[in-house]
Amino acid sequence: MHTVALLHGAGYVGGTLVRLLQAHPAVHVQTVTSRTFAGQPLHAAHPALRGVTDLRFTAPEAFDPESAAAVVVAAEHGRGMAVVAALLQQGYAGAIVDMSADFRFRDAATYQAWYDAPHTAPALLEQFAYGVPELQAPYATPYVANPGCFATGLRLALAPLASQLPTLRVAATALTGASGSGATPSATTHFPTRSGNVRAYRTFRHRHLPEVLQGLDGSVDLAFSPASGPWTHGIWGTLHVHAPGGLSEETLTAWFEAAYAEAPLIRRYPGHLPELQPVVGSPFCDVGWVVEGGHAAIGFALDNLMKGAASQAVQNLNLLLGLPETAGLLSNTSITPVPTHSPTIAL
Repeated sequence: MHTVALLHGAGYVGGTLVRLLQAHPAVHVQTVTSRTFAGQPLHAAHPALRGVTDLRFTAPEAFDPESAAAVVVAAEHGRGMAVVAALLQQGYAGAIVDMSADFRFRDAATYQAWYDAPHTAPALLEQFAYGVPELQAPYATPYVANPGCFATGLRLALAPLASQLPTLRVAATALTGASGSGATPSATTHFPTRSGNVRAYRTFRHRHLPEVLQGLDGSVDLAFSPASGPWTHGIWGTLHVHAPGGLSEETLTAWFEAAYAEAPLIRRYPGHLPELQPVVGSPFCDVGWVVEGGHAAIGFALDNLMKGAASQAVQNLNLLLGLPETAGLLSNTSITPVPTHSPTIAL
């Protein structure tokens, strides 16, 4: 059993992580920290965990870094870097999966430009791998920056084309559920405002856009329009693709099958676009494609709290600990260690 600590685990993502890790056959959740709920049972913040675990929240300052083989940091954007820096200053030598945006970029200037704040630990950026497992693993570092939810779907939908075409023009629209806005209520997540409504926001300027473009090295011209949908869990998106010379369904099918043939959590739908409901509560990202007249529509669907956050973090954690990537996510996974680097590599 690998001992894991979840730091700042009182939010929606934290609750989903605890639920997944509590059922993981090779992981023991030893500590979950929260400043607000310190000393209280986990179900004080996550009612669904009542009767599931007797664990209580620990104050962040009381966490002993030497007690965990791996740490998942679920702090908000801007705080993740401080938490990680403090861990390493205390001599922590295990694996880290950070859920914030703080280590997703190659340089501090990009972070500051999109998050309107200076990066306080720029020297650590090069030590983190950006972690869409199907695209980046295996990792050469024990530190992984978990991607954003929109970024995950967009990159998985675009990667098979970007690897085959020198240039690509894409117009994307994606709708997300209210849980993507976090546990703190706001005017835009208030039920009477959100129910029965669709509202665009941050058109062309969503913070996940630079994550996508960073991984595509300038080969894709992407216009992205995000929107809030009238549901709680899930992201459903479509990408309209124009490629010089046109595309065929047979070609796209070959590209997607080649890219994800060994990816157990990517389900492919040649000839039609996926629906939202089948992915809610699951660790899957569903992708599909339709082609007519040389133009392609590519669709993706995922649960923003699962493949867009918590289950992808578990996927990354499994890879860092030398476990099958679907351990704790698919019930038919055999817990047999797989070759990997040591999570205690000193960087």
